[in-house]
Amino acid sequence: MNTLTKKITVSNPLGIHARPAAMIAQLASKAEGRVWLIKEDEMIDAVSIIDILTLGCTKGSEVILRMENHSDDKVFSEIAELIEQGFHE
Repeated sequence: MNTLTKKITVSNPLGIHARPAAMIAQLASKAEGRVWLIKEDEMIDAVSIIDILTLGCTKGSEVILRMENHSDDKVFSEIAELIEQGFHE
């Protein structure tokens, strides 16, 4: 499969709560292909705020960002940077 993947550690002190989840979902909705967040053995559709919240990503959690389409590399980079920079909080 032709996917983009990156392991990212959540650095935001509050983890991925409602506002960051909404930011991820908004960016993910711009992608042409599917966007996934994976924590341990759970893989969710990153377009869904509720699904993102169910992952329970606290500070220090490791998540894997996965996208199916290499043409979505700009969206991939934006989501990865957003998580890495702690959602600018």
